[in-house]
Amino acid sequence: MKGSAQNSGRVSSGGWGRMALSRSGSVMRCVAGSRWWRPDGSGGFNHGVAGLTRPADDSWGERPGGYRRHTATVTVGHGTRCWDEAARAVLNWQVKIRSGFAVTAAAGDLRVRTGCDYRLTAVFGPFRIREPVRVTAVVDEPMRCGFAYGTLPGHPVSGEEAFIVHRDPDGEVRFTLRSLTRPSPGRWWPAFPILLVAQRFYRRRYLHALRPGLRGRDPQGR
Repeated sequence: MKGSAQNSGRVSSGGWGRMALSRSGSVMRCVAGSRWWRPDGSGGFNHGVAGLTRPADDSWGERPGGYRRHTATVTVGHGTRCWDEAARAVLNWQVKIRSGFAVTAAAGDLRVRTGCDYRLTAVFGPFRIREPVRVTAVVDEPMRCGFAYGTLPGHPVSGEEAFIVHRDPDGEVRFTLRSLTRPSPGRWWPAFPILLVAQRFYRRRYLHALRPGLRGRDPQGR
């Protein structure tokens, strides 16, 4: 399941300007010219929990103060084919896409890469909400695949979320969701109770996104 990318190159994506991919060690980063690229032109994360959902770890005990902690695991299926499809889907944002989000990558390629930025767009009733995020960790191993992403300034909530698929030695494939959430500073703060309702709605979709009936479904037409 290992991805590949050129060490440098330029692509254009969704009107966000021309982006460059550069490699620093094993970390892929999205930059514009000599500056780190930000969806809103500002600084880094709007939270202090980057990496705390720990997608590479089997157990998860992090409980940072001030954050709502959530985790859930469901069985996806069994066998090598199920694993291959689920791992490929997770590493290409299909849990989000199959749940109704549009996903745009700053670097043009949807495959998740540590340090790269993405814009998620959710439609909830009459509202269209754009969510700038950055991938904080990626795991791509024979028994475990997934990633975590953190929220950037402009996101309606503050925190981190992880999507992980893992399989047992007997071949059972499971999907695990982890999240840490608190209100985002600024104009979204008063809307936090409503955003929690939307979050619960989408969490239910995430937990069903890898079931067999949705494999291959991509609302963005890819």
